[in-house]
Amino acid sequence: MLNQKQKEILEKGWSYLFVLPILILIFAFQSCNKKDTVDKDKPISDLSIYNLPSKWTNQNGQNIEMKDLRGKVLVMVMIYTSCKAACPRLVADMRNIESRLPENIKENVELILVSIDPEVDTPKRLKEFAIANKMDGEQWEFLRSTEENTREFAAVLAVNYKKIAPLEFSHSNIISVFNAEGELAYQQEGLGVNSDETIKKITEEAVKLN
Repeated sequence: MLNQKQKEILEKGWSYLFVLPILILIFAFQSCNKKDTVDKDKPISDLSIYNLPSKWTNQNGQNIEMKDLRGKVLVMVMIYTSCKAACPRLVADMRNIESRLPENIKENVELILVSIDPEVDTPKRLKEFAIANKMDGEQWEFLRSTEENTREFAAVLAVNYKKIAPLEFSHSNIISVFNAEGELAYQQEGLGVNSDETIKKITEEAVKLN
């Protein structure tokens, strides 16, 4: 026969056993959604590249729109795979930036190389280029589209390019950083320049997503 004190203890024990699984589920749900800090239902700002309606194809042959990249900090550069002058330096700069990012924010960053020569840079060629340059991890994305879409996107990034030979282009050397909402946050111009400010800005924006 239980006395009154024992009954109270037993009742409290059952209450805890009932409440504890609920609390665990709540904390687990919050943990899973920790990184989903970008509200996908939030209206896209007028300054966002996610307003662009253009369609793109990546190195894996997948078709995407710019808005599909929403939710990560984007580091973008425009190159072409047959380039022998500036592009290898730009590729090296992108790899250097990626290698210097803090490990705790890398999953919040996407590094994107957009081809200015879509006629030559097929998905297969972009894939081969990515593998050859050790840029085939999940954080790397290579994109191509139509000439019209490419021109439009270059204008957004303030990148100028012009075909000066059958397989040669003259082009700007700019690396652009966009926040998770697709708004331009910073630009680095030049080849082999100090990337400290670029990395600082990427980190500032990416930490917001932790």
